[in-house]
Amino acid sequence: MTASDYCVHCGQPAGGPGHGPCASPRTALEPPRFCGHCARRMVVQVSPFGWVARCSRHGETASRA
Repeated sequence: MTASDYCVHCGQPAGGPGHGPCASPRTALEPPRFCGHCARRMVVQVSPFGWVARCSRHGETASRA
């Protein structure tokens, strides 16, 4: 499996149709809401300095501040 199996914004398979809203410039600024490996909903904490997203199976991902 690769990190791009699932869309990190909607949780659907990455190669599927209907990802126009997910590819907009605005979503580039949004933290991921779904794990790209397993499509599980992640716990996301946003602060003024960045964000941290945690998957129960694959661990944490953080913004590069």
